[in-house]
Amino acid sequence: MRYFLELEYFGKAYHGWQRQPNAVSVQQVVEEALSILLRETIEIVGAGRTDSGVHARQIYAHFDYDAGFSEAIIFRLNSLLPKDISVRSLVPVKADAHARFHAVSRSYEYHIVTKKDVFAIDTAYFVQRDLDAERMNEAAKILLEYRDFKCFSRSRTDVVTYNCIVKKAYWEQQENRLIFHITADRFLRNMVRAIVGTLLQIGLGKMDVQEMHGIIESKNRSEAGASVPAHGLYLTKIEYPNSIYN
Repeated sequence: MRYFLELEYFGKAYHGWQRQPNAVSVQQVVEEALSILLRETIEIVGAGRTDSGVHARQIYAHFDYDAGFSEAIIFRLNSLLPKDISVRSLVPVKADAHARFHAVSRSYEYHIVTKKDVFAIDTAYFVQRDLDAERMNEAAKILLEYRDFKCFSRSRTDVVTYNCIVKKAYWEQQENRLIFHITADRFLRNMVRAIVGTLLQIGLGKMDVQEMHGIIESKNRSEAGASVPAHGLYLTKIEYPNSIYN
């Protein structure tokens, strides 16, 4: 039987989601805990990859297991997992449900603080200069006009297409914190951090709002801004069609 596991994690201690040969990943830690608890080797397939240091408020993974669970499965699994990874739910799904391929949208947030905040050292990017949030929001709207985002993708990647449908992109001001919200059907590797880095150039007055068009149309990563640090990025929501559930 196939199950969807809903998780959240604080990414500082991990080299991203995906299992790696010489570094600790979230996938590895969860698989090891599940395998101990269920007394057989369990492999999970995640909804996507997050880079080293990126956080997730919601991410799903699927796995197959034929025996039944006790009602205490979530409590017992969380007891095995480290304090920076938590299981939120575990639900049965249809046999062909896929955590990655059946996701219809993904949402991210990027957090910036503009005033020194010792409690945000590992959770938000500190930018010491004033940012023009209005100009950054004007530029963010331009993203909705395009589909090809090669200019925001890592140069060496094996994707078949650079097309993404951005459904929402805007900045929210909360006192000394700026939060970038973006939702799309899919994301390229490093895409959100590269977009934020470019929008910061506009917010700092180093680039005009309308230059965003030329950057995207160039399809050239070197035309866009530098990627912002990983610790300010959060995967916040993944949506699936109701048809995958039993």
